[in-house]
Amino acid sequence: MNLNQHSPHPDHDSFELSAFSRGLYIGGAWRPAAGEARIEVIDPSTEAVITAVPDATLADAAAAVEAAARAAESWRETPPRKRSEILRRCFELMVERSETIARLISLENGKALRDARGEVAYAAEFFRWNAEEAVRISGEFGLAPAGGNRIVVDYQPIGICVLITPWNFPAAMATRKIAPALAAGCTVILKPASETPLTAYALAALYEEAGVPPGVVNVMTTSTPGPVIAAMLADPRVRKLSFTGSTGVGRTLLAEAAKNVISCSMELGGNAPFIVFDDADIDAAIEGLMVAKMRNAGEACTAANRIYVQSGIHDAFAEKFTRRMAALNVGPGADTDTECGPMITRKAVEKIERLVTDAISRGARALCGGRTLADRGFFYPPTVLVDVSPASDMGCEEIFGPVAPLYRFESEAEVIAAANDTEYGLAAYIYTRDIGRGMRVASKVEAGMIALNRGLVSDPAAPFGGVKQSGLGREGGQHHGIAEFMEAKYIATSF
Repeated sequence: MNLNQHSPHPDHDSFELSAFSRGLYIGGAWRPAAGEARIEVIDPSTEAVITAVPDATLADAAAAVEAAARAAESWRETPPRKRSEILRRCFELMVERSETIARLISLENGKALRDARGEVAYAAEFFRWNAEEAVRISGEFGLAPAGGNRIVVDYQPIGICVLITPWNFPAAMATRKIAPALAAGCTVILKPASETPLTAYALAALYEEAGVPPGVVNVMTTSTPGPVIAAMLADPRVRKLSFTGSTGVGRTLLAEAAKNVISCSMELGGNAPFIVFDDADIDAAIEGLMVAKMRNAGEACTAANRIYVQSGIHDAFAEKFTRRMAALNVGPGADTDTECGPMITRKAVEKIERLVTDAISRGARALCGGRTLADRGFFYPPTVLVDVSPASDMGCEEIFGPVAPLYRFESEAEVIAAANDTEYGLAAYIYTRDIGRGMRVASKVEAGMIALNRGLVSDPAAPFGGVKQSGLGREGGQHHGIAEFMEAKYIATSF
């Protein structure tokens, strides 16, 4: 593991940060928060204050809902082809500005620039995909089984949507919600994470340039999300809540939304198993694991959290994998040679420390890493643990960091039971040369997404989401993502 010297970030002025923090974006206009308070944005690599953004109040929440309501009818009636062209222009502008957006993400989030570039490409793709799907929303027409009557089903926009996104993918989590909502004909209010708000505001300016009408997309940051979100959900004009974040917060939001019977989509926590059978290609499995574990330095809900390696190859796998992890360059996200950036906050580092300390106290051994880096910034080194007890805290909690615990297993039945021994069910990974075994195990592992001999599962063209405590609904996919923002209206007729 190599810790880079903390070289200075590119000149903050090159990002025109003032343009990304000039105000809340409501009704197509930039405005200060009603109370004029602001939220500081911290660079995780240096702990320095980058800038500050407005801290929205209940009055601002009401203004955002009003703006979305004013724009709703016009956007709903906008022809699908026109909506499609605007979404396509959003995609084109994101591609054109990809390097600037990636560097902004690295600055406020801390993720390695290579990961930030990958995120921007992924985020932009949701606009292209939904631009293509916007013109393919169709209804149904058929004869009732009893004959005589006709069944007509029309799909209509659900209404005003409140979208809440996390800090770990500030571009992709926003576009994964905004693009299908706009394609469906809905207006939205985005509440991005206060740790990484600059990307959301930068993209708001981009949407405006692409031709998104005022009020169709509104963006607001707040340090009091509970009351602000509750106020918006209490407005009868709001009909949809889409949230990506922790399971605990998701449960709270579901309870709040239930007060007004608001439709909810929830992409929540994960505890992904990564299963490697004896017959797997070890080198391919390690390459896949480096992606599944270390993308965004492990700060991802789909990150490999529990790595099960069959006993016949366990030791050889652990040795090769440790060499790869120990060789990673750790440093500021904006440095081009960084492979593992800092965690998002000091609190995040402290959680990782707690999980590693608990595992070691129960008999685990660190083959590399395992100790917090004594340096400015929220850094934790890539860490490999073996002899990890399944009873350790990291066996049931999301690690959300660059720590890879290895568990030895003997049989197929044993590893399936272990993989399913969690309240979560978002993603899972399986490596084997026996495709029959791979499909058999995939059918029995309780997860919404399975990567078979792949380390990357996400794709805008595929439905993203989990089972059990990992969420409700799906984002992306041929029709799943747009369907979350539409309601079916049945019309009975005869002629």
